[in-house]
Amino acid sequence: MRPGPGPEPEPREPEREPERERERERERRTLGTVLLLTNPQAGAGKAAQAAGVAAGRLRERGIEVRTAAGTDPADAVRIAREAVAEGVDAVVVAGGDGMIALAVQALARTGVPLGVVPSGTGNDLARAFGLPLGDPRAAADVIAAGLVRQVDTGRIVTADGAGRYFASVLAIGFDSLVSDRANRMSWPRGRMKYNLAMLRELAGLRPLPFRLVLDGRETVERRLTLASVGNTRSYGGGMLICPDADPGDGRLDVTLVDAMPRAKLVRFFPTVFKGTHVRHSAVATHRVTALRIESPGINAYADGDLAGPLPADIAVVPRSLSLLVPS
Repeated sequence: MRPGPGPEPEPREPEREPERERERERERRTLGTVLLLTNPQAGAGKAAQAAGVAAGRLRERGIEVRTAAGTDPADAVRIAREAVAEGVDAVVVAGGDGMIALAVQALARTGVPLGVVPSGTGNDLARAFGLPLGDPRAAADVIAAGLVRQVDTGRIVTADGAGRYFASVLAIGFDSLVSDRANRMSWPRGRMKYNLAMLRELAGLRPLPFRLVLDGRETVERRLTLASVGNTRSYGGGMLICPDADPGDGRLDVTLVDAMPRAKLVRFFPTVFKGTHVRHSAVATHRVTALRIESPGINAYADGDLAGPLPADIAVVPRSLSLLVPS
C-alpha cells in the first residue's frame, strides 16, 4: 500500500509555552455523523464486541453511526478515505494500534478527527493520550464530547518508494528482525509467536551497521542493536522506548541502543518498560525534525506494521492529525 509521496523536512519550530500552546491545539466540535471502522480480528475478536457497545452509546448521544469493516488493510484505508470525501464529522476505529495506523493514512492532513475505541493487544496510542482502556462506553463518551487535539505524526519513505504516516513508534533493527521472523511463522498465533521469534533472533544476535543523518547536519555511524523513532513514548504494549517523546512538540525522539552481548541485552530489555534504559551508557538519544537512516538488509516497522526496506527518509509532520481526546 502506497499512500502518497515522500516527506519534505519541516522547518524547526520555535520552543513553545506548553500549557498555553496545548489550549490552542484543542477545540470542541459537534459530531453529527461518524464512520465506525472495525477490525473484527483485533484483540482476539473483542473489537467487534467493543464496536457494538460504542456504536450504541454514540447513538444514545444523538450521533449517526455508519459501520464498516475492511476486507484487508488496503480496503480499510479506502473505506476511511471515501468517508472523508463524503464529509463525515469523524472516523472512529475499534481495534488496536494496527487499525489506528490504517486510519491515520486516510486522516492525516485532512482535519477530519480520529476517534478511538481501544480494543487491541498493545493499545499504545490510546495509552499515550489517556483514552479509556477496556471500556468502550467510556471511549464513546470521549468521542461524543468532541474535544479535538491537533497532534504530530511522522512520515517515512522507504527504499521501495512506499510512504506512510506513523502516529507512535518506528522500530528498526533487532525489533524489526523479530517482526520479520514472526511474519514468516504460521505457528503459534498471537503474542506467543512474537515471543518465540524473539528467542530465535536472540540466538543469532549480531551487531548491525547503521548510518544516520540527523536534521541534515549530524552524521552517526555505529553498530547498533536497534534504533527507534518515537512520536509517542511506547510500543509493544507499554515499552517506553522513547520515554520523553511528546506528540505535540514538532519533533521526533530517536533512541539508539549500541550493540551488546546477548546476555547483557536480556538484562537490559526489562528497563525499557520503565523508560530507565535511556540512562544506560549504551543508549544515545536525539530529538530531530528529520533524519535519514541506513542499514543493509533491514526493514522498518511503523506502528507495528511493515513500512519497507532501508534506507529511509523520516520527517515529523507537525499538527497533522486531529484526535478526539479526553478533557
